[in-house]
Amino acid sequence: MKNLLKKLLPGFILIAGFNASAQTNGRDFKTIDAYVKSLGPLENMSMGTINNVVSKKFTDKIDKARAIYYWIANNITYDLKPNRNIKNTAADVLLTRKATGTGFANLFQDMCSSADIRCLTVDGFVKYNTQQIGEKDEEINDSWVVVQLGQSPEEWYYADPAFGSGYLSTDMKEFTRSYTDAYFFTEKVTFNLQHFPDNSAWKLGSAPKSKGDFFDMPVIKTAAMELGITKCIPNDGKIKAKADKAVRFSFTLKSSEAITKVAVGIGEKKKYKVEEIQYSNSGSVLSFTYKFKDANSYPVTVYVNGKEFALYYAEIE
Repeated sequence: MKNLLKKLLPGFILIAGFNASAQTNGRDFKTIDAYVKSLGPLENMSMGTINNVVSKKFTDKIDKARAIYYWIANNITYDLKPNRNIKNTAADVLLTRKATGTGFANLFQDMCSSADIRCLTVDGFVKYNTQQIGEKDEEINDSWVVVQLGQSPEEWYYADPAFGSGYLSTDMKEFTRSYTDAYFFTEKVTFNLQHFPDNSAWKLGSAPKSKGDFFDMPVIKTAAMELGITKCIPNDGKIKAKADKAVRFSFTLKSSEAITKVAVGIGEKKKYKVEEIQYSNSGSVLSFTYKFKDANSYPVTVYVNGKEFALYYAEIE
């Protein structure tokens, strides 16, 4: 381990600054991220040894948690075909370097515990596609963590290292590795637009009142999380409107300075088409109107800067 630490050199390429949706008062993690990136995958090491290398360098608990998040999100891949006979323990995840959301959360929790950070896993629900909008009987399909740095819920923080590692396709058959810090200590109102806990005790801050309310909402994607979304209009994931009548879309964001292009995609498969549209980016509100021309029912994708931002399902008369 000492030899590994001696190999660290200055001048590593620093990743982009911390995004606007994080609950860390503008704290800069570039140095931490560069250090952890330099460590690489740390293959053939135990959880305790890996954690010692990753987090021991830091004294502050937020810095330790960030180092753990960055290492896991960059070195563990989402398992699309998990072996049901293997448990998602930290040891299992490190052996295969693959995990479902549960495995990501368990590894994060165990590494935090080794670093003397209180952290608990949370089971709950997320939406991946428009078919889930309005569902009432959806089963638990994800896990994340709550990091507790004090007694008050104000000192409890959300993190989802699985979502931080990349994203699943809407049919949940393909995983694309794409690291983002949007899921580290995410602002609670932002996190709650995309995640809903099975146990209401872990519903921190402003959130949908019920599981039913959550599934009635649009599908919030990573691009929206990165911009710190706090409110969306329409708030109902199913848009009911008349053909050629303008529907207003409005999204309140923590940061909208980097927005350069907005588009709307409608339909499915061969009938799918994307149309770039005019928009207003005033202060923290991104807004536009759109007229649906075809009287039919179909998925709707809002794109911001070429990335999926939010999904709706339109029922047009």
